[in-house]
Amino acid sequence: MSSPRLKIGLYASLVLAVFMLASYKLYRRNDASPPQKDEVLIKAMLQGLSAAHYQPEKVDDAFSKRVFDLYMKRVDYNKKFLLQSDVAQLRKFQNDIDDQVKRGTHEFLDLSTKLMEQRTKDIQNLYRDILSKPFDFTKDESFETEPDKMVFAADAAAQREEWRKYLKYQTLIRVSEMMDEQKKKKDKPLASTSVQPSAATTSEPTRTPAEMEVEARKRVLKYFDEQFKDMAQTDANERLAVYANTIANTYDPHTEYFAPRDKESFDVAMTGRFEGIGASLQEKDGQIKVTDVIPGSASYRQGELKAGDIITRVAQGAAEPVSVEGLRLDKAVALIKGKKGTEVRLTVKKPDASTKVISIIRDVVVLKETYAQSATIKENGKKIGYLRLPTFYADFNDNGGRSSAEDVKKELEKLRQENVDGVVFDLRFNGGGSLQDAVEMAGLFIENGPVVQVRSPQGSPSILNDRDPRVQYNGPLVVLVNKYSASASEILAAAIQDYKRGVIMGSASTYGKGTVQRIFDLDDMLGDFGSLKPFGSLKLTTQKFYRINGGSTQFKGVVPDIILPDAYSYLDQGEKESDYPLKWDEISPARYKAWNAAPPVDKLRTASQGRVASSPSFKLMNEMVQRMRKRKDETMVSLKLTAFRAEQEQAKAESEKYEAVQKAAQPLAIAPLALDLRQLGSDTVEVNRAGRFTKNLKNDITLREAVAVIKDQL
Repeated sequence: MSSPRLKIGLYASLVLAVFMLASYKLYRRNDASPPQKDEVLIKAMLQGLSAAHYQPEKVDDAFSKRVFDLYMKRVDYNKKFLLQSDVAQLRKFQNDIDDQVKRGTHEFLDLSTKLMEQRTKDIQNLYRDILSKPFDFTKDESFETEPDKMVFAADAAAQREEWRKYLKYQTLIRVSEMMDEQKKKKDKPLASTSVQPSAATTSEPTRTPAEMEVEARKRVLKYFDEQFKDMAQTDANERLAVYANTIANTYDPHTEYFAPRDKESFDVAMTGRFEGIGASLQEKDGQIKVTDVIPGSASYRQGELKAGDIITRVAQGAAEPVSVEGLRLDKAVALIKGKKGTEVRLTVKKPDASTKVISIIRDVVVLKETYAQSATIKENGKKIGYLRLPTFYADFNDNGGRSSAEDVKKELEKLRQENVDGVVFDLRFNGGGSLQDAVEMAGLFIENGPVVQVRSPQGSPSILNDRDPRVQYNGPLVVLVNKYSASASEILAAAIQDYKRGVIMGSASTYGKGTVQRIFDLDDMLGDFGSLKPFGSLKLTTQKFYRINGGSTQFKGVVPDIILPDAYSYLDQGEKESDYPLKWDEISPARYKAWNAAPPVDKLRTASQGRVASSPSFKLMNEMVQRMRKRKDETMVSLKLTAFRAEQEQAKAESEKYEAVQKAAQPLAIAPLALDLRQLGSDTVEVNRAGRFTKNLKNDITLREAVAVIKDQL
């Protein structure tokens, strides 16, 4: 059987040949006019997608409809610019986009650009006029905040009314923030001092809501002036990039077009050095969404920014915030990142519809906190090992660099020396990484055999095996996952489950990303068009993962053996919630032998369900999740100041209940390994870091239940 690496190399050569053929066809076409950049880019990209994507789509009317729908979601994401008559004009092209890309034309893109430019000019005059007059916050009015529930305005009068409510809402948010700030200053006790403070310094004059409204409208005006100025600077290359990426995204969510600047940002992120807030961001339908918070980063240590949050505004310290709604990802990232030690304030919309201003001091990720770490938990005379892996890291440029598989092996050896009775392996919030490390890591728990199957569009699947018969750890094992466990995490969890080597515990399913992507530099592919460069890059899905039992990890993810109530279960996160995901399927299973001492999963599940049902902490969590789910669906907000403030206070109180649930739980007796503390010696910074690692786990009710499942096996 040929190796997966050889197959991938041959596949890359095939893609290169396809792009070269597309380049040749464009270069040798019959008409005398030289091809333009947009024609070359779109045609070559489609050639590559049609030949090299794992599941190539037919470029027909169905393709055209998908591109139309997705582009309309993005070009006017909150339906504030285009009128219904404009949409009707554009809809005439919904079955013609496939023919346009084949011809090398883009009438749909041209018309949408023309209409958006005209409506932008109209709206600029409109919002300035509306903001010149005060808003009445005593009237009973409401505003819809969910773009999917909004509709395009029927005419100019309806559009004006929608903008009036939108601007009133934006002003209301700022008035509420100013009221919070004023209350905070009032409640803050004066620092003790021997000098008697003057009347001028003891307190600031209390402002009325009406006075705040005047200043808030000025802030909103500045906010939109800056946003519209940025929109006016959008050039043809940026519009082409958005259009090209929309086409790519209709194949699957992980197939993307990177404009040259976007590729630079991607390369910086892949180096592992993140100077800024340390969060992975995604632009989706005009919104900047947090997909991951990197362990060891400024955001991680600050603690308030979470996956699923939507960033709406960004402020440099105390400066006036700038809107990032509708902004391209690279532009939003440029506002958020910055030098170590500087402050950025993010206004975020939480999944439960509450808003929060989060202050983060930018820093470089502390790489040590991204590495595998372990601790011990003492419980009724038993000692349980705890091992956390935040990501599957590997230094691909350095053969002697850090490897997550090697680090996990070392941590398991340290836990063995501690004579632990069982191990809880925590893969929650682990978004994946090195596939090879996932395979090697599975081998630490089994004798040998297949771990994952990797399939390309052509030919039989390749099987990646653990060939080492040694077992690093053979005792009771629980693997913790949640809906943010993805890719390599799912491969490892699936292998442990299929071998019946341990018990998988966590939320209803993992993320569901079971695909492999490769990045192709279009400048290398399109050598005949040097004068039109740079073209950027294309990231496309070329392979799919399958479990050794034959099922895919794509779309469905891994369903745990024991499902626990989860604080994030109300969020619509995961592959199945994205646009145009590849579906689940299955292939023939690989040949493997299950673990001889398989855990009694049914018995363990019944015991766990009994504990969870009688647990006050899990009961409170379930109640909180139900409230959060209800709040998330209630997207209509009041524009009456008193009602709005009450809604915000309620949302804030409910979002804080999770922390209260955790604190109310009986704390775990978890501590860093004695060996690690001896090696740290008198280095207080490192000792404090080790203490912080275990401190955050003491009240983790999910971890407590995982420990109970280990104890049930002893």
